Amino acid sequence: MAQINPSILSADFARLAEEAQAVEGADWLHVDVMDNHFVPNLTLGIPVVESLSRATDTPLDCHLMIENPDRWAPQYVEAGAGSVTFHAEAAAAPVRLAREIRAKGARASMALKPATPIEPYEDLLPELDMLLVMTVEPGFGGQAFLDIMLPKIRRTRELINKHGLELWLQVDGGVSEATIERCAEAGADVFVAGSAVYGAEDPAQAVRTLREQADRTIASAPWACNH
Repeated sequence: MAQINPSILSADFARLAEEAQAVEGADWLHVDVMDNHFVPNLTLGIPVVESLSRATDTPLDCHLMIENPDRWAPQYVEAGAGSVTFHAEAAAAPVRLAREIRAKGARASMALKPATPIEPYEDLLPELDMLLVMTVEPGFGGQAFLDIMLPKIRRTRELINKHGLELWLQVDGGVSEATIERCAEAGADVFVAGSAVYGAEDPAQAVRTLREQADRTIASAPWACNH
């Protein structure tokens, strides 16, 4: 039911291949791409994604916190990403972009910053494979979870269920053993975890623990029971 996506933003960048292998039981490997324009930080790009895709069997979930994703997102599919997330606030033509990502063979996902409401994008949901609700301001790892995002997660799940969509609902930011159950109860089923995984003594065990917590919560959550 639940999927755990460790974020390599919290990994040792000098040992990315080893860090990817340390979480091989994960569902996806979350790759944060930042351009120092859309967000005030700079991380990595297409060459690193190409190298990572060769270094691990875990599929790559690329989160593009960049300007002009309409131009760049398809290239991340070509580089080896199995899922590509663009930001609603940055995309000029989100429907066309989602269709292009899908046509190239990857899952198309759209992300919303904390202050961006879900409601204006309701009609776009059938074009997506995943919707990412940011639970911190994008741009930096290790931030504290924003509890005020829980109602937004709940509203998003209601819209997904209203339309009968098989759409994953991802949360990213401050996800840990202390917060994952609240996210799962609200409606999330895909969880990005950075420091909660890579800051643990045993990253693979941290993934298993988080998944068990989320699965247990989803199994009894009203939104899942009614789905």
